[in-house]
Amino acid sequence: MKYFTKIIPVLLYLTFFSAAKAQNIAEKYDHYNAFKELTKNKVLHGYFEPHWFENSTSFWYSIQTEDGEKYYTVLAERKKKTELLDVNKLISELSIISKKSITREEITDIHPSDNLKEFTFVYDQNVWTGLLPSYKLSIKEPYKKPTRPEWSMRRRDLSGNNPVESPDGKWTAFVQDYNVWVQNKETGETTQLSYDGGIGLYYSSFIQWSPDSKKIVSSLYQPAEKHMVNYIESSPEDQIQPKYSSIEYYKPGDALPQSYPCVFDVTRKMMVASCKEMIPNQYNIGRPQWRNNSESLTFEYNKRGHQVYQIIEMNAETGNCRALINETQPTFIDYSSKKYRYDVNDGKEIIWASERDGWNHLYLYDGETGKVKNQITKGEWVVRRVEYVDTLKQKIVFAASGKEGGDPYFLYYYSINFDGSGQKLLTPENGNHRVSFSPNYKFMVDSWSKVDVPPTTILRSAETGGEIMPLEKANISQLLATGWKKPEVFSTKGRDGKTDIWGVFLKPSDFDPSKKYPVIEYIYAGPHGSFVPKDFSAYYNRCRQSLAELGFIVVMIDGMGTSNRSKAFHDVCWKNIKDAGFPDRILWIKDAAKEYPFMGISKVGIYGKSAGGQNSTAAVLFHPEFYKVAVSVCGCHDNRMDKIWWNEQWMGWPVGPEYSASSNVDNAYRLQGDLMLMVGEMDKNVDPASTYQVCNALIKANKDFDFLVLPGKGHEWGGEYGERRICNYFVNHVMNVEPPRMNSSDFGKRLIKTDIDIDR
Repeated sequence: MKYFTKIIPVLLYLTFFSAAKAQNIAEKYDHYNAFKELTKNKVLHGYFEPHWFENSTSFWYSIQTEDGEKYYTVLAERKKKTELLDVNKLISELSIISKKSITREEITDIHPSDNLKEFTFVYDQNVWTGLLPSYKLSIKEPYKKPTRPEWSMRRRDLSGNNPVESPDGKWTAFVQDYNVWVQNKETGETTQLSYDGGIGLYYSSFIQWSPDSKKIVSSLYQPAEKHMVNYIESSPEDQIQPKYSSIEYYKPGDALPQSYPCVFDVTRKMMVASCKEMIPNQYNIGRPQWRNNSESLTFEYNKRGHQVYQIIEMNAETGNCRALINETQPTFIDYSSKKYRYDVNDGKEIIWASERDGWNHLYLYDGETGKVKNQITKGEWVVRRVEYVDTLKQKIVFAASGKEGGDPYFLYYYSINFDGSGQKLLTPENGNHRVSFSPNYKFMVDSWSKVDVPPTTILRSAETGGEIMPLEKANISQLLATGWKKPEVFSTKGRDGKTDIWGVFLKPSDFDPSKKYPVIEYIYAGPHGSFVPKDFSAYYNRCRQSLAELGFIVVMIDGMGTSNRSKAFHDVCWKNIKDAGFPDRILWIKDAAKEYPFMGISKVGIYGKSAGGQNSTAAVLFHPEFYKVAVSVCGCHDNRMDKIWWNEQWMGWPVGPEYSASSNVDNAYRLQGDLMLMVGEMDKNVDPASTYQVCNALIKANKDFDFLVLPGKGHEWGGEYGERRICNYFVNHVMNVEPPRMNSSDFGKRLIKTDIDIDR
């Protein structure tokens, strides 16, 4: 009896403690559900998108102010800013016409006209027109929601183009019986120019005439077998039975078509130039481009494996072919995000981007000799993009990062002369700069901020960078009143002990520095970019803010193997996608926990989507000593199963054993922690079979894991439902707390209809 008298108080305490934890976590869920709306429109005078009027130096924009939403026009030449549109007046007039109370949320797509005398907007499935300044409103037409083109690898039929007319209108060129023909439009006479086309090796009907109408270029095309991915849509909206479909989708190692440009002289009725032997093992051939004098043309050759990229010139007079620019790398050429070419004065000079000195910079080539005249930009920093080239002044305006010290990812804007002299910083303020140029590139709207510093926006001269007039300076007092906490920036040394690794972390709005918070990493380590936020934001989607509000510290880090730093920094990913910067990430989190004792890293969680889905599963497979819990959404878990361009660029070609070494499928047996896999059954970005194959390998290895299929969904997070399931998983497996159950007798819950991330 004494035994029971001792155990009962303990049971009562545990029951009370569990109930308290359940109540606490339920309150946190209520808070995270409300937090996005709570912070909405709380940043006043923040970011805006300038809408430049066509062929003008004037623009309009909308902004949230203390007095509500405002629309302004700015006349840059006159340094004049004027209120354009009163939204409250619009709502009042529309309410009178509709005979009911209208809210701002019911009105979308407000867009002033170039003449500033009217505007359009969308309400109740119609496009409306409003006159200024009278606000007389009328229905213009039914609203057609714009459709986003679906990402596709489908190749066009090169034999199906219509006849192509010459610039002088005297000839047409076409393909008949797989060969190239021309027809004299005056006489009707036809002439066959090629004779080697046939089934399986035919000439493209997408023919280009030379400017003088005397020559044409077509490509002898060798098609390859199509690779199809098949789908079953289990739960279509418009019928009970499933739907079956297929898409064209190419993966590493698949055969690729080959295209061999050939030049024909119409007057001599013969082929005059071909360079088939110069372009073996093509990944891609860029569209041929004639010079204005019709004597030559160029095209771009990307050799499979992405270690050779050339501009090849074909001389239509002599038949000679040569590599005008020959770019090579022992690892990979980042052709998909760093390639830049600009032909100056019809190719007399060529501006070209290269990482040959270890950093992405611009070079000026002599377009006739193919020799480098000079390196335009240089130094241990990175040219990120070219905004425009002024051929008269021989000046380039570009964005770059890493030159100004501090965060090496902050974008700044510069101008420089073709010969590399006169480099000028146009946006000197410390922060990440967003810039919009006027159509004539005379003016620029510049907004700069940091994740913990709200934006300031001014109008500048695009030539000197000088300030012309202030536009907006953000006020976040209302945001701070909600309890919102600024993200914190942290940097430390990476695996080499020398390189700075940068990241940020989010804290809950009820943050208490005396408490210990478990850490969750949001990861996306795709080598095609860098991904840690640099701009100010009041809310971070993709579960990041939600997890923070539930009581986690959410970290985001750019480790080695991602882009926008040195070539050596980037090359870590080469044939080694599984690395994902984890040695740097783990050091960063450990060092951050030393600096900030409120970070609890005894049971670190990690999650991500797509490449981040591959990364998060790789974390618990290859680094189980550190990462204990993972959620992976729509992951490309085996690089042999994902799209060809992305994976061959980083993992190389031919497909070698390194693909297996980085595969989450082949290494599934390593799983030690907790893992939830999610996939949309209709994912057309990453073959959903990639996730199913991880499941299969885990089952064969007798591993425990969780799996959620999203019927009808594509390459996405799964809406509010997916967000809740991700949050639940970390609450349950990291916090060891039972999340609130949604299953109950309450049938009044609204259906899940919204997505947390619409990005593909």
